[in-house]
Amino acid sequence: MSGDNRETAQAAEGEKPPFRLLLAYLGPHRKILVAGGLLGLVGSAAGLAMPLLAKYVVDAFGAERSMTGPLIALTVAVVIGAVVSAGGNYLMERTGEGIVLGARRRLVDRMLRLKVADVDRLKPGDLLSRVTGDTTLLRSVLTNGIVDSIAAVFMLIGAIVMMALMDGVLLLVTLLVVVLIGGMTALVMPRIQRAQHQAQEAVGEMGAVLDRALQAYRTVKASGAEEREVAEIGAAAERAKDKGLQVAGWTSLAGVSTWMAVQVAFLCVLAVGGARVAAGTLEVSALIAFLLYLFYLVAPIGQLVEGAVQLQNGLAALKRIREIEDLPGEPAGQDTRVAPGGDEPVGVRFEDVVFSYGDDRAPVHHGVTFDVPPGGLTALVGPSGAGKSTVFALVERFYEHQDGLIEVGGVDIRDWPLERLRAALGYVEQDAPVLAGTLRENLLFAAPDATEDELRRALTRTRLDDLVARLPDGLETPVGHRGVLLSGGERQRVAIARALLRRPRLLLMDEATSQLDAVNELRLREVIAEVARETTVLVIAHRLSTVTNADRIVVMESGGVRAVGTHDELVGSDELYRELAATQFLVS
Repeated sequence: MSGDNRETAQAAEGEKPPFRLLLAYLGPHRKILVAGGLLGLVGSAAGLAMPLLAKYVVDAFGAERSMTGPLIALTVAVVIGAVVSAGGNYLMERTGEGIVLGARRRLVDRMLRLKVADVDRLKPGDLLSRVTGDTTLLRSVLTNGIVDSIAAVFMLIGAIVMMALMDGVLLLVTLLVVVLIGGMTALVMPRIQRAQHQAQEAVGEMGAVLDRALQAYRTVKASGAEEREVAEIGAAAERAKDKGLQVAGWTSLAGVSTWMAVQVAFLCVLAVGGARVAAGTLEVSALIAFLLYLFYLVAPIGQLVEGAVQLQNGLAALKRIREIEDLPGEPAGQDTRVAPGGDEPVGVRFEDVVFSYGDDRAPVHHGVTFDVPPGGLTALVGPSGAGKSTVFALVERFYEHQDGLIEVGGVDIRDWPLERLRAALGYVEQDAPVLAGTLRENLLFAAPDATEDELRRALTRTRLDDLVARLPDGLETPVGHRGVLLSGGERQRVAIARALLRRPRLLLMDEATSQLDAVNELRLREVIAEVARETTVLVIAHRLSTVTNADRIVVMESGGVRAVGTHDELVGSDELYRELAATQFLVS
Protein backbone atom coordinates (compact mmCIF):
# COMPACT_ATOMS: atom_id res chain seq x y z
CA MET A 1 0.00 0.00 0.00
CA SER A 2 1.37 3.45 -0.92
CA GLY A 3 1.89 6.14 1.71
CA ASP A 4 -1.14 8.17 0.57
CA ASN A 5 -3.42 5.13 0.48
CA ARG A 6 -2.20 4.04 3.89
CA GLU A 7 -3.00 7.47 5.34
CA THR A 8 -6.48 7.40 3.76
CA ALA A 9 -7.17 3.94 5.18
CA GLN A 10 -5.99 5.02 8.62
CA ALA A 11 -8.22 8.11 8.54
CA ALA A 12 -11.26 6.04 7.48
CA GLU A 13 -10.65 3.56 10.28
CA GLY A 14 -10.27 6.36 12.79
CA GLU A 15 -13.86 7.42 12.07
CA LYS A 16 -15.31 3.99 12.91
CA PRO A 17 -16.90 3.40 16.34
CA PRO A 18 -14.50 1.67 18.77
CA PHE A 19 -16.49 -1.57 18.79
CA ARG A 20 -16.39 -1.79 14.98
CA LEU A 21 -12.64 -1.25 15.11
CA LEU A 22 -12.38 -4.19 17.49
CA LEU A 23 -14.42 -6.35 15.14
CA ALA A 24 -12.13 -5.36 12.25
CA TYR A 25 -9.35 -7.39 13.87
CA LEU A 26 -11.58 -10.48 13.59
CA GLY A 27 -11.98 -10.22 9.81
CA PRO A 28 -9.06 -12.46 8.74
CA HIS A 29 -10.06 -15.09 11.32
CA ARG A 30 -13.85 -15.17 10.93
CA LYS A 31 -14.02 -18.71 9.48
CA ILE A 32 -12.10 -20.35 12.29
CA LEU A 33 -13.97 -18.20 14.80
CA VAL A 34 -17.28 -19.44 13.42
CA ALA A 35 -16.03 -23.02 13.68
CA GLY A 36 -14.89 -22.49 17.26
CA GLY A 37 -18.16 -20.76 18.10
CA LEU A 38 -20.22 -23.63 16.66
CA LEU A 39 -18.23 -26.14 18.69
CA GLY A 40 -18.86 -24.03 21.75
CA LEU A 41 -22.59 -23.99 21.02
CA VAL A 42 -22.65 -27.77 20.63
CA GLY A 43 -20.88 -28.12 23.95
CA SER A 44 -23.33 -25.69 25.52
CA ALA A 45 -26.29 -27.62 24.08
CA ALA A 46 -24.93 -30.81 25.64
CA GLY A 47 -24.67 -29.02 28.95
CA LEU A 48 -28.14 -27.61 28.53
CA ALA A 49 -29.57 -31.11 28.35
CA MET A 50 -28.06 -32.19 31.67
CA PRO A 51 -30.69 -30.70 34.04
CA LEU A 52 -33.50 -32.18 31.93
CA LEU A 53 -31.76 -35.58 31.95
CA ALA A 54 -31.33 -35.20 35.71
CA LYS A 55 -35.12 -34.72 35.97
CA TYR A 56 -35.66 -37.98 34.11
CA VAL A 57 -33.29 -39.73 36.52
CA VAL A 58 -35.27 -38.38 39.50
CA ASP A 59 -38.60 -39.34 37.89
CA ALA A 60 -37.30 -42.87 37.16
CA PHE A 61 -36.12 -43.20 40.75
CA GLY A 62 -39.48 -42.04 42.09
CA ALA A 63 -41.40 -44.42 39.78
CA GLU A 64 -39.01 -47.27 40.65
CA ARG A 65 -38.05 -47.65 37.00
CA SER A 66 -34.59 -48.56 35.67
CA MET A 67 -32.22 -45.60 35.78
CA THR A 68 -29.66 -47.16 33.41
CA GLY A 69 -30.94 -45.38 30.30
CA PRO A 70 -31.14 -41.87 31.81
CA LEU A 71 -27.73 -42.30 33.51
CA ILE A 72 -26.09 -43.41 30.25
CA ALA A 73 -27.65 -40.47 28.42
CA LEU A 74 -26.43 -38.11 31.16
CA THR A 75 -22.89 -39.55 30.95
CA VAL A 76 -22.81 -39.25 27.15
CA ALA A 77 -23.95 -35.64 27.38
CA VAL A 78 -21.16 -34.87 29.87
CA VAL A 79 -18.46 -36.50 27.71
CA ILE A 80 -19.66 -34.91 24.46
CA GLY A 81 -19.93 -31.50 26.09
CA ALA A 82 -16.39 -31.74 27.51
CA VAL A 83 -14.73 -32.94 24.28
CA VAL A 84 -16.50 -30.47 21.99
CA SER A 85 -15.93 -27.56 24.38
CA ALA A 86 -12.21 -28.42 24.57
CA GLY A 87 -11.98 -28.33 20.77
CA GLY A 88 -13.76 -25.01 20.64
CA ASN A 89 -11.47 -23.54 23.31
CA TYR A 90 -8.38 -24.64 21.37
CA LEU A 91 -9.63 -22.93 18.22
CA MET A 92 -10.32 -19.77 20.22
CA GLU A 93 -6.82 -19.75 21.72
CA ARG A 94 -5.27 -20.40 18.31
CA THR A 95 -7.25 -17.55 16.81
CA GLY A 96 -6.28 -15.33 19.71
CA GLU A 97 -2.59 -15.85 19.01
CA GLY A 98 -3.20 -15.04 15.34
CA ILE A 99 -5.00 -11.83 16.29
CA VAL A 100 -2.16 -10.78 18.59
CA LEU A 101 0.39 -11.50 15.83
CA GLY A 102 -1.57 -9.43 13.31
CA ALA A 103 -2.06 -6.55 15.73
CA ARG A 104 1.62 -6.51 16.66
CA ARG A 105 2.75 -6.59 13.04
CA ARG A 106 0.40 -3.77 12.17
CA LEU A 107 1.45 -1.67 15.16
CA VAL A 108 5.18 -2.22 14.60
CA ASP A 109 4.76 -1.39 10.91
CA ARG A 110 3.07 1.84 11.92
CA MET A 111 5.69 2.72 14.53
CA LEU A 112 8.55 2.33 12.08
CA ARG A 113 6.77 4.60 9.58
CA LEU A 114 6.03 7.42 12.00
CA LYS A 115 7.61 10.81 11.66
CA VAL A 116 10.83 11.22 13.62
CA ALA A 117 9.35 14.25 15.37
CA ASP A 118 6.51 12.13 16.78
CA VAL A 119 8.84 9.34 17.90
CA ASP A 120 11.11 11.89 19.62
CA ARG A 121 8.33 12.85 22.03
CA LEU A 122 7.30 9.25 22.76
CA LYS A 123 9.00 6.98 25.28
CA PRO A 124 10.51 3.70 24.02
CA GLY A 125 9.40 1.77 27.11
CA ASP A 126 5.80 2.91 26.64
CA LEU A 127 5.91 1.94 22.95
CA LEU A 128 7.12 -1.53 23.92
CA SER A 129 4.24 -1.80 26.41
CA ARG A 130 1.74 -1.01 23.66
CA VAL A 131 3.20 -3.69 21.38
CA THR A 132 3.39 -6.37 24.08
CA GLY A 133 0.78 -5.69 26.77
CA ASP A 134 -1.98 -3.82 24.95
CA THR A 135 -2.07 -6.22 22.01
CA THR A 136 -2.35 -9.16 24.42
CA LEU A 137 -5.48 -7.61 25.92
CA LEU A 138 -7.04 -7.65 22.46
CA ARG A 139 -6.73 -11.43 22.35
CA SER A 140 -9.01 -12.07 25.29
CA VAL A 141 -11.71 -9.62 24.24
CA LEU A 142 -11.73 -10.63 20.56
CA THR A 143 -11.86 -14.39 21.19
CA ASN A 144 -13.12 -15.44 24.57
CA GLY A 145 -14.81 -12.11 25.20
CA ILE A 146 -16.95 -11.76 22.07
CA VAL A 147 -17.31 -15.40 21.00
CA ASP A 148 -17.97 -16.71 24.51
CA SER A 149 -20.47 -13.92 25.04
CA ILE A 150 -22.33 -14.95 21.89
CA ALA A 151 -22.33 -18.56 23.05
CA ALA A 152 -23.45 -17.42 26.48
CA VAL A 153 -26.42 -15.61 24.94
CA PHE A 154 -27.54 -18.84 23.25
CA MET A 155 -27.01 -20.78 26.47
CA LEU A 156 -28.97 -18.18 28.38
CA ILE A 157 -31.82 -18.23 25.87
CA GLY A 158 -31.87 -22.04 25.92
CA ALA A 159 -31.91 -22.14 29.71
CA ILE A 160 -34.70 -19.54 29.86
CA VAL A 161 -36.77 -21.53 27.36
CA MET A 162 -36.32 -24.72 29.37
CA MET A 163 -37.15 -22.87 32.60
CA ALA A 164 -40.26 -21.43 30.96
CA LEU A 165 -41.36 -24.95 30.07
CA MET A 166 -40.82 -25.95 33.69
CA ASP A 167 -42.70 -23.07 35.33
CA GLY A 168 -43.44 -19.55 34.07
CA VAL A 169 -43.97 -18.03 37.52
CA LEU A 170 -40.55 -19.08 38.79
CA LEU A 171 -39.01 -17.80 35.54
CA LEU A 172 -40.50 -14.34 36.10
CA VAL A 173 -39.09 -14.31 39.64
CA THR A 174 -35.66 -15.26 38.31
CA LEU A 175 -35.63 -12.71 35.48
CA LEU A 176 -36.72 -9.90 37.79
CA VAL A 177 -33.75 -10.51 40.10
CA VAL A 178 -31.24 -10.99 37.27
CA VAL A 179 -32.32 -7.86 35.36
CA LEU A 180 -32.24 -5.71 38.50
CA ILE A 181 -28.71 -6.75 39.48
CA GLY A 182 -27.55 -6.75 35.85
CA GLY A 183 -28.62 -3.12 35.46
CA MET A 184 -26.56 -2.17 38.49
CA THR A 185 -23.57 -4.02 37.05
CA ALA A 186 -23.84 -2.16 33.73
CA LEU A 187 -23.16 1.11 35.56
CA VAL A 188 -19.74 -0.21 36.58
CA MET A 189 -18.48 -1.02 33.05
CA PRO A 190 -17.39 2.50 31.96
CA ARG A 191 -15.39 2.79 35.19
CA ILE A 192 -13.59 -0.46 34.34
CA GLN A 193 -12.56 0.92 30.93
CA ARG A 194 -11.20 4.14 32.42
CA ALA A 195 -9.36 2.28 35.16
CA GLN A 196 -7.87 -0.19 32.66
CA HIS A 197 -6.65 2.62 30.40
CA GLN A 198 -4.98 4.32 33.34
CA ALA A 199 -3.45 1.00 34.42
CA GLN A 200 -1.97 0.38 30.96
CA GLU A 201 -0.59 3.92 30.89
CA ALA A 202 1.02 3.33 34.28
CA VAL A 203 2.62 0.09 33.04
CA GLY A 204 3.90 1.95 29.98
CA GLU A 205 5.35 4.67 32.19
CA MET A 206 7.10 2.06 34.32
CA GLY A 207 8.59 0.54 31.15
CA ALA A 208 9.79 3.96 30.05
CA VAL A 209 11.54 4.59 33.38
CA LEU A 210 13.19 1.17 33.28
CA ASP A 211 14.24 1.67 29.66
CA ARG A 212 15.89 4.96 30.61
CA ALA A 213 18.03 3.23 33.23
CA LEU A 214 18.96 0.33 30.94
CA GLN A 215 19.89 2.62 28.05
CA ALA A 216 22.30 4.49 30.35
CA TYR A 217 23.35 1.43 32.35
CA ARG A 218 27.05 2.30 32.60
CA THR A 219 26.24 5.89 33.48
CA VAL A 220 23.99 4.66 36.29
CA LYS A 221 26.80 2.45 37.59
CA ALA A 222 29.48 5.13 37.27
CA SER A 223 27.28 7.69 39.01
CA GLY A 224 26.45 5.39 41.90
CA ALA A 225 22.81 5.96 41.07
CA GLU A 226 21.55 2.38 41.47
CA GLU A 227 19.55 3.11 44.61
CA ARG A 228 17.97 6.24 43.14
CA GLU A 229 17.01 4.45 39.94
CA VAL A 230 15.64 1.47 41.85
CA ALA A 231 13.54 3.88 43.92
CA GLU A 232 12.35 5.69 40.78
CA ILE A 233 11.40 2.45 39.02
CA GLY A 234 9.85 1.14 42.23
CA ALA A 235 7.72 4.26 42.51
CA ALA A 236 6.54 3.76 38.92
CA ALA A 237 5.78 0.12 39.71
CA GLU A 238 3.84 1.24 42.80
CA ARG A 239 1.74 3.58 40.66
CA ALA A 240 1.08 0.72 38.23
CA LYS A 241 0.04 -1.48 41.16
CA ASP A 242 -2.36 1.17 42.46
CA LYS A 243 -3.98 1.51 39.05
CA GLY A 244 -4.14 -2.27 38.74
CA LEU A 245 -5.89 -2.47 42.10
CA GLN A 246 -8.52 -0.04 40.85
CA VAL A 247 -9.16 -2.34 37.90
CA ALA A 248 -9.28 -5.35 40.21
CA GLY A 249 -11.75 -3.59 42.51
CA TRP A 250 -14.21 -2.64 39.79
CA THR A 251 -13.79 -6.03 38.08
CA SER A 252 -14.45 -7.87 41.34
CA LEU A 253 -17.55 -5.78 41.90
CA ALA A 254 -18.82 -6.71 38.45
CA GLY A 255 -17.87 -10.37 38.91
CA VAL A 256 -19.60 -10.80 42.25
CA SER A 257 -22.83 -9.65 40.64
CA THR A 258 -23.13 -13.04 38.92
CA TRP A 259 -22.90 -14.91 42.21
CA MET A 260 -25.23 -12.47 43.94
CA ALA A 261 -27.84 -12.62 41.17
CA VAL A 262 -27.99 -16.41 41.23
CA GLN A 263 -28.00 -16.63 45.03
CA VAL A 264 -30.79 -14.07 45.42
CA ALA A 265 -32.73 -15.73 42.61
CA PHE A 266 -32.19 -19.12 44.30
CA LEU A 267 -33.64 -17.87 47.57
CA CYS A 268 -36.63 -16.32 45.83
CA VAL A 269 -37.26 -19.42 43.66
CA LEU A 270 -36.84 -21.71 46.66
CA ALA A 271 -39.37 -19.70 48.63
CA VAL A 272 -41.93 -19.37 45.82
CA GLY A 273 -41.30 -22.88 44.46
CA GLY A 274 -41.48 -24.47 47.89
CA ALA A 275 -44.83 -22.81 48.49
CA ARG A 276 -46.11 -24.06 45.14
CA VAL A 277 -44.90 -27.61 45.85
CA ALA A 278 -46.68 -27.47 49.21
CA ALA A 279 -49.82 -26.28 47.43
CA GLY A 280 -49.57 -29.18 44.96
CA THR A 281 -49.26 -26.94 41.87
CA LEU A 282 -45.61 -27.94 41.16
CA GLU A 283 -43.82 -31.30 41.14
CA VAL A 284 -40.74 -31.78 43.28
CA SER A 285 -38.77 -33.06 40.25
CA ALA A 286 -39.75 -29.93 38.28
CA LEU A 287 -38.53 -27.70 41.15
CA ILE A 288 -35.24 -29.64 41.29
CA ALA A 289 -34.79 -29.34 37.51
CA PHE A 290 -35.64 -25.62 37.67
CA LEU A 291 -33.08 -25.06 40.43
CA LEU A 292 -30.48 -26.95 38.36
CA TYR A 293 -31.23 -24.67 35.41
CA LEU A 294 -30.98 -21.71 37.74
CA PHE A 295 -27.48 -22.73 38.80
CA TYR A 296 -26.77 -23.49 35.15
CA LEU A 297 -27.34 -19.76 34.55
CA VAL A 298 -24.17 -19.04 36.55
CA ALA A 299 -21.95 -19.94 33.57
CA PRO A 300 -23.65 -17.89 30.82
CA ILE A 301 -24.32 -14.91 33.07
CA GLY A 302 -20.73 -15.09 34.32
CA GLN A 303 -19.47 -15.24 30.72
CA LEU A 304 -21.57 -12.24 29.78
CA VAL A 305 -20.23 -10.23 32.71
CA GLU A 306 -16.67 -11.39 31.97
CA GLY A 307 -17.19 -10.57 28.30
CA ALA A 308 -18.37 -7.07 29.22
CA VAL A 309 -15.33 -6.59 31.46
CA GLN A 310 -12.99 -7.85 28.74
CA LEU A 311 -14.70 -5.56 26.26
CA GLN A 312 -13.89 -2.56 28.48
CA ASN A 313 -10.29 -3.78 28.79
CA GLY A 314 -10.10 -4.25 25.03
CA LEU A 315 -11.48 -0.79 24.36
CA ALA A 316 -8.90 0.69 26.74
CA ALA A 317 -6.11 -1.23 24.96
CA LEU A 318 -7.50 -0.26 21.56
CA LYS A 319 -7.46 3.39 22.56
CA ARG A 320 -3.74 3.20 23.34
CA ILE A 321 -3.04 1.29 20.12
CA ARG A 322 -5.04 3.78 18.08
CA GLU A 323 -3.09 6.66 19.65
CA ILE A 324 -0.09 5.33 17.71
CA GLU A 325 -1.92 4.20 14.57
CA ASP A 326 -3.66 7.58 14.26
CA LEU A 327 -0.36 9.48 14.23
CA PRO A 328 0.54 10.70 10.72
CA GLY A 329 3.16 8.69 8.91
CA GLU A 330 5.99 10.06 6.84
CA PRO A 331 4.81 11.80 3.65
CA ALA A 332 5.10 10.16 0.28
CA GLY A 333 6.67 11.88 -2.73
CA GLN A 334 4.31 14.02 -4.78
CA ASP A 335 5.63 12.91 -8.19
CA THR A 336 7.83 9.84 -8.53
CA ARG A 337 8.85 10.85 -12.07
CA VAL A 338 10.82 13.97 -11.15
CA ALA A 339 13.43 12.35 -8.88
CA PRO A 340 16.71 12.03 -10.78
CA GLY A 341 17.84 8.48 -11.37
CA GLY A 342 21.24 6.96 -12.05
CA ASP A 343 24.29 6.62 -9.85
CA GLU A 344 25.93 10.01 -10.45
CA PRO A 345 26.60 12.27 -7.47
CA VAL A 346 23.92 14.77 -6.49
CA GLY A 347 24.29 18.24 -5.05
CA VAL A 348 22.39 19.97 -2.25
CA ARG A 349 20.96 23.47 -2.19
CA PHE A 350 19.51 25.37 0.79
CA GLU A 351 17.78 28.67 0.04
CA ASP A 352 16.40 30.82 2.89
CA VAL A 353 15.50 27.72 4.90
CA VAL A 354 13.61 28.29 8.15
CA PHE A 355 13.10 25.44 10.60
CA SER A 356 11.99 25.02 14.21
CA TYR A 357 11.60 21.80 16.21
CA GLY A 358 8.27 23.01 17.54
CA ASP A 359 5.84 25.91 17.31
CA ASP A 360 6.78 27.02 20.81
CA ARG A 361 10.55 26.82 20.24
CA ALA A 362 12.88 29.34 18.66
CA PRO A 363 13.95 28.63 15.06
CA VAL A 364 17.06 26.50 14.69
CA HIS A 365 17.51 27.71 11.11
CA HIS A 366 16.49 31.16 9.98
CA GLY A 367 17.35 31.93 6.38
CA VAL A 368 20.03 29.25 5.87
CA THR A 369 21.44 29.45 2.33
CA PHE A 370 24.34 27.50 0.79
CA ASP A 371 25.13 25.27 -2.19
CA VAL A 372 26.89 21.89 -2.31
CA PRO A 373 27.76 21.06 -5.93
CA PRO A 374 27.76 17.43 -7.11
CA GLY A 375 30.97 15.63 -6.27
CA GLY A 376 33.79 16.73 -4.01
CA LEU A 377 34.05 17.40 -0.29
CA THR A 378 32.07 20.09 1.50
CA ALA A 379 32.36 20.68 5.24
CA LEU A 380 30.01 22.31 7.74
CA VAL A 381 31.82 23.88 10.69
CA GLY A 382 30.88 26.16 13.53
CA PRO A 383 30.27 26.21 17.27
CA SER A 384 27.89 23.78 18.96
CA GLY A 385 24.26 24.71 18.52
CA ALA A 386 24.83 26.41 15.18
CA GLY A 387 22.38 24.04 13.42
CA LYS A 388 24.83 21.80 11.56
CA SER A 389 23.29 18.42 12.49
CA THR A 390 19.86 19.85 11.72
CA VAL A 391 21.01 20.27 8.11
CA PHE A 392 21.45 16.49 7.86
CA ALA A 393 18.09 15.86 9.57
CA LEU A 394 16.39 18.06 6.96
CA VAL A 395 18.22 16.44 4.04
CA GLU A 396 17.13 13.00 5.28
CA ARG A 397 13.61 14.43 5.74
CA PHE A 398 13.47 13.36 9.35
CA TYR A 399 11.79 16.75 9.77
CA GLU A 400 10.00 19.12 7.37
CA HIS A 401 11.28 22.68 7.06
CA GLN A 402 8.71 25.42 7.55
CA ASP A 403 9.91 27.84 4.88
CA GLY A 404 12.46 28.18 2.11
CA LEU A 405 13.69 25.64 -0.43
CA ILE A 406 15.83 22.51 -0.12
CA GLU A 407 16.91 20.77 -3.31
CA VAL A 408 18.76 17.48 -3.81
CA GLY A 409 19.95 16.78 -7.33
CA GLY A 410 18.19 19.95 -8.51
CA VAL A 411 14.76 18.71 -7.36
CA ASP A 412 12.69 20.02 -4.46
CA ILE A 413 13.27 17.55 -1.64
CA ARG A 414 9.50 17.26 -1.07
CA ASP A 415 9.10 15.88 -4.59
CA TRP A 416 11.48 13.00 -3.93
CA PRO A 417 9.81 9.74 -2.89
CA LEU A 418 11.27 9.02 0.53
CA GLU A 419 12.45 5.55 -0.42
CA ARG A 420 14.42 6.81 -3.41
CA LEU A 421 15.76 9.83 -1.54
CA ARG A 422 17.15 7.81 1.33
CA ALA A 423 18.44 5.14 -1.03
CA ALA A 424 20.61 7.87 -2.58
CA LEU A 425 22.03 8.92 0.79
CA GLY A 426 24.58 7.43 3.13
CA TYR A 427 24.40 8.71 6.70
CA VAL A 428 27.00 8.35 9.45
CA GLU A 429 25.38 9.58 12.64
CA GLN A 430 27.18 11.44 15.38
CA ASP A 431 26.84 8.66 17.95
CA ALA A 432 27.51 5.90 15.36
CA PRO A 433 24.78 3.49 16.55
CA VAL A 434 25.49 -0.23 16.26
CA LEU A 435 22.62 -2.72 16.56
CA ALA A 436 22.57 -5.96 18.51
CA GLY A 437 23.61 -8.80 16.20
CA THR A 438 26.73 -9.92 14.41
CA LEU A 439 29.33 -7.67 12.87
CA ARG A 440 28.27 -8.82 9.39
CA GLU A 441 24.61 -7.97 10.08
CA ASN A 442 25.61 -4.46 11.14
CA LEU A 443 27.82 -3.87 8.12
CA LEU A 444 25.14 -5.06 5.70
CA PHE A 445 22.27 -3.34 7.51
CA ALA A 446 21.95 -0.54 4.93
CA ALA A 447 23.04 -2.66 1.96
CA PRO A 448 21.84 -6.26 2.45
CA ASP A 449 22.63 -7.14 -1.19
CA ALA A 450 26.28 -6.11 -1.05
CA THR A 451 28.73 -8.73 -2.36
CA GLU A 452 31.61 -10.26 -0.41
CA ASP A 453 34.10 -8.31 -2.50
CA GLU A 454 32.35 -5.04 -1.71
CA LEU A 455 32.25 -5.96 1.96
CA ARG A 456 35.98 -6.77 2.04
CA ARG A 457 36.82 -3.52 0.25
CA ALA A 458 34.81 -1.50 2.79
CA LEU A 459 36.53 -3.31 5.65
CA THR A 460 39.94 -2.52 4.19
CA ARG A 461 39.12 1.14 3.53
CA THR A 462 37.96 1.68 7.11
CA ARG A 463 40.76 -0.47 8.61
CA LEU A 464 38.32 -2.93 10.10
CA ASP A 465 40.06 -5.96 8.57
CA ASP A 466 42.41 -6.14 11.56
CA LEU A 467 39.39 -6.14 13.92
CA VAL A 468 37.76 -8.97 11.96
CA ALA A 469 40.96 -10.99 12.16
CA ARG A 470 41.06 -10.58 15.96
CA LEU A 471 37.44 -11.51 16.62
CA PRO A 472 36.86 -15.19 17.53
CA ASP A 473 34.20 -15.73 14.84
CA GLY A 474 35.25 -13.00 12.45
CA LEU A 475 32.29 -11.28 10.80
CA GLU A 476 29.88 -13.66 12.56
CA THR A 477 30.91 -12.44 16.02
CA PRO A 478 28.05 -10.87 18.03
CA VAL A 479 28.81 -7.25 18.95
CA GLY A 480 26.45 -7.06 21.95
CA HIS A 481 23.58 -4.72 22.72
CA ARG A 482 24.24 -1.41 20.93
CA GLY A 483 27.72 -2.67 20.04
CA VAL A 484 28.90 -2.68 23.64
CA LEU A 485 31.63 -5.23 22.84
CA LEU A 486 33.27 -2.79 20.42
CA SER A 487 35.27 0.31 21.29
CA GLY A 488 33.97 3.74 20.41
CA GLY A 489 36.36 4.06 17.49
CA GLU A 490 35.46 0.61 16.20
CA ARG A 491 31.74 1.45 16.33
CA GLN A 492 32.44 4.63 14.40
CA ARG A 493 34.37 2.76 11.70
CA VAL A 494 31.57 0.17 11.47
CA ALA A 495 29.10 3.01 10.88
CA ILE A 496 31.35 4.48 8.16
CA ALA A 497 31.81 1.11 6.44
CA ARG A 498 28.04 0.56 6.58
CA ALA A 499 27.45 3.89 4.84
CA LEU A 500 30.12 3.22 2.18
CA LEU A 501 28.57 -0.16 1.33
CA ARG A 502 25.39 1.70 0.40
CA ARG A 503 27.32 3.33 -2.50
CA PRO A 504 25.58 6.65 -1.84
CA ARG A 505 25.20 9.50 -4.29
CA LEU A 506 25.49 11.84 -1.30
CA LEU A 507 27.41 10.83 1.82
CA LEU A 508 26.54 12.64 5.05
CA MET A 509 29.10 12.29 7.88
CA ASP A 510 28.37 13.86 11.26
CA GLU A 511 31.54 14.08 13.37
CA ALA A 512 32.75 10.85 11.80
CA THR A 513 36.23 11.04 13.39
CA SER A 514 35.35 12.17 16.92
CA GLN A 515 36.32 8.84 18.50
CA LEU A 516 39.24 7.87 16.27
CA ASP A 517 42.89 7.94 17.25
CA ALA A 518 45.34 10.03 15.24
CA VAL A 519 46.47 7.13 13.01
CA ASN A 520 42.93 6.04 12.11
CA GLU A 521 41.84 9.65 11.69
CA LEU A 522 44.60 10.20 9.13
CA ARG A 523 43.61 7.04 7.31
CA LEU A 524 39.95 8.09 7.33
CA ARG A 525 40.86 11.50 5.90
CA GLU A 526 42.45 9.65 3.01
CA VAL A 527 39.31 7.51 2.61
CA ILE A 528 37.06 10.59 2.65
CA ALA A 529 39.21 12.23 -0.01
CA GLU A 530 39.05 9.06 -2.10
CA VAL A 531 35.27 8.78 -1.73
CA ALA A 532 34.87 12.48 -2.58
CA ARG A 533 36.35 11.73 -6.02
CA GLU A 534 33.49 9.25 -6.58
CA THR A 535 30.49 10.98 -4.98
CA THR A 536 29.34 14.02 -3.04
CA VAL A 537 30.57 14.13 0.56
CA LEU A 538 29.12 16.53 3.13
CA VAL A 539 30.74 16.37 6.55
CA ILE A 540 30.19 18.07 9.88
CA ALA A 541 33.47 18.62 11.68
CA HIS A 542 34.66 20.11 14.93
CA ARG A 543 38.18 18.85 14.23
CA LEU A 544 39.14 21.24 11.46
CA SER A 545 42.21 19.14 10.71
CA THR A 546 39.93 16.61 8.99
CA VAL A 547 38.53 19.17 6.53
CA THR A 548 41.35 21.62 5.78
CA ASN A 549 41.60 20.05 2.33
CA ALA A 550 37.84 20.37 1.65
CA ASP A 551 36.75 21.90 -1.65
CA ARG A 552 34.52 24.31 0.29
CA ILE A 553 33.76 24.99 3.93
CA VAL A 554 30.45 26.43 5.15
CA VAL A 555 30.75 28.28 8.44
CA MET A 556 27.53 28.30 10.48
CA GLU A 557 26.65 30.31 13.56
CA SER A 558 23.38 30.76 15.49
CA GLY A 559 21.23 29.05 12.86
CA GLY A 560 22.63 30.88 9.85
CA VAL A 561 25.53 30.79 7.37
CA ARG A 562 28.15 33.46 7.92
CA ALA A 563 30.86 32.48 5.45
CA VAL A 564 31.75 30.04 2.66
CA GLY A 565 35.18 29.34 1.21
CA THR A 566 38.29 27.17 1.38
CA HIS A 567 40.42 26.82 4.50
CA ASP A 568 42.96 29.40 3.37
CA GLU A 569 40.27 31.85 2.26
CA LEU A 570 38.36 31.60 5.52
CA VAL A 571 41.46 31.97 7.68
CA GLY A 572 42.03 35.28 5.99
CA SER A 573 38.44 36.52 5.79
CA ASP A 574 36.35 35.13 8.64
CA GLU A 575 37.10 35.91 12.26
CA LEU A 576 35.11 33.01 13.73
CA TYR A 577 36.78 30.43 11.49
CA ARG A 578 40.21 31.92 12.20
CA GLU A 579 39.48 31.63 15.94
CA LEU A 580 38.38 28.00 15.58
CA ALA A 581 41.50 27.19 13.58
CA ALA A 582 43.76 28.96 16.08
CA THR A 583 42.36 27.01 19.04
CA GLN A 584 43.26 23.79 17.18
CA PHE A 585 46.79 25.06 16.34
CA LEU A 586 46.06 25.12 12.61
CA VAL A 587 47.12 28.77 12.40
CA SER A 588 49.35 30.90 14.56
